[in-house]
Amino acid sequence: MANIAVAIVKFIAAAFTGSSAMISEGIHSVVDSINMVFLLYGHKRSQLPASDKHPFGHGMEIYFWTLVVSISLFAIGGGMAIYEGITHIQHPEQLENPMWNYAVLGAAIVLNGVSWVIAFKEFNKTKKEKSLWRAIHNSKDPTTFAILFEDTADILGVIVAFLGVYLGHLYQDPRIDGFASIIIGVILTVTSIMLAYESKGLLIGESADAPLLDEVLEICKLDTAVDRVRRPLSMHMGPADILLALGIHFKDSLTAMEVAEAINRLEHGIKEKFPEVKRIFIEAKDIASFGKL
Repeated sequence: MANIAVAIVKFIAAAFTGSSAMISEGIHSVVDSINMVFLLYGHKRSQLPASDKHPFGHGMEIYFWTLVVSISLFAIGGGMAIYEGITHIQHPEQLENPMWNYAVLGAAIVLNGVSWVIAFKEFNKTKKEKSLWRAIHNSKDPTTFAILFEDTADILGVIVAFLGVYLGHLYQDPRIDGFASIIIGVILTVTSIMLAYESKGLLIGESADAPLLDEVLEICKLDTAVDRVRRPLSMHMGPADILLALGIHFKDSLTAMEVAEAINRLEHGIKEKFPEVKRIFIEAKDIASFGKL
């Protein structure tokens, strides 16, 4: 709702001043609003239970809608902003009463700044000791870094729009405002490419983090029934939904009942420590086939 309100005010300011950068910022806010709807819809769809057609649930749907967000940011936001800037350079119109722009941009940078701080604090909870880029790259919840990316682009866009309006009015050259609009389009395009790159890995299936797999491996090795175990195979079916596959060679002296009990014990121990592991498939291997894997 904040994005929609800011978009309306930006378009009103653009109508009074004729600023190309302000039109681009208005488009930017509209795209942000649409994208939030996409992410909310994707989040809701990802909570649907498993079915016969989708036995592993719908968790990965959030990854699809994040990709849609990146495409809309590129095609609608970046493309239209660059087009608007080129048009304004080819057919420059003198800016009128820039105080409208300054007031709107001042309010926008405050609102976007507050939103960015909230988004960063939420993301920082999962960041731990990692660098910011490493934490983004390792994150399995695209809604956190998608909002962080968009808010960062918002702030940069507002700063560029402010400079475009100010310098265009100072030097009485409306083409500067057009160049500012192109820069805003480039910022949105770069943001969309980064978002698409991060979404792609999640959409095609990304493994659980290495520390989690290391601890799962250690849990298996410490069990008295286990002789040998291969490194687990895993895939994120959603931000907090991990599928785990284990190949284990149990001790030859165990009965079938004891193997079954060991499997149940391992599953319980892993899920207790890692609630995000929703499904575990354990294949009991004989020692001959185990060595060939």
